Amino acid sequence: MREAPASSGKEIVLEVQQLRAGYGELPALRGISLRLERGETLAVIGANGAGKSTLLKTLAGQMAPTGGRILYNGADITRMPAHERARAGIILVPEGRRLFPSLTVEENLLVGASTKRRGQWDLSSVYALMPLVAERRSRSAGDLSGGERQATAIARALMSNPEVLLLDEVSLGLAPAVIGQLYASLPEIQSTGTSILVVEQDVRQALAVSDEVHCLLQGATSLAGSGFTMDEISAAYFGAGVAHVTPTGTITTLDAAELEES
Repeated sequence: MREAPASSGKEIVLEVQQLRAGYGELPALRGISLRLERGETLAVIGANGAGKSTLLKTLAGQMAPTGGRILYNGADITRMPAHERARAGIILVPEGRRLFPSLTVEENLLVGASTKRRGQWDLSSVYALMPLVAERRSRSAGDLSGGERQATAIARALMSNPEVLLLDEVSLGLAPAVIGQLYASLPEIQSTGTSILVVEQDVRQALAVSDEVHCLLQGATSLAGSGFTMDEISAAYFGAGVAHVTPTGTITTLDAAELEES
């Protein structure tokens, strides 16, 4: 048995309480609870089908939960529509980037500014953070490489001046050098006070950039906190002797059969 890390006392920006969601009769999230502090980076890891992308879609308002609550700066936004969440400062960079291929890179960025949120991010500051995007500003988004599209998608999200930035599978299908460049921008984004929740299958990359980690297994939490060994994380990731976070914050062992019944 191991105690989960104590709260730092920082301001909680986003809080998820016993969140449940699914596709028809198939549950995808089974009672997920987590907190995201202001200026914190939280990595959500797990194998394919663990519920990571469903969690982000539900937080962004693209998917309605079947139970639980989502609190944003203390207010209940569980039923708030996606466009209102974006205007409030919760911005999702989805898996697949979803740029407008017929528009230039700069035109795609200006779409991100349509929320009209005030903040430090505009074309000049985004270009300074991501020189690769600046170099491609006049190119059609449909002609970009995978890494260029991902960088443009993150830059577009920044143009919304997010308070909470949700990143879904940043490294998917990209070369290691490109992944390194993209992740190198996160500390500067975080330093502005933006809170980042990043979904990632590359566990080592996720750990390198995050303050805490939240591991999902079959739609449930199998590990949460910081300071874990790779053996502990591996066990939680694959479900062998899974560490389970109790309501009091204690982490206990839960085997895969028990998890299936939970």
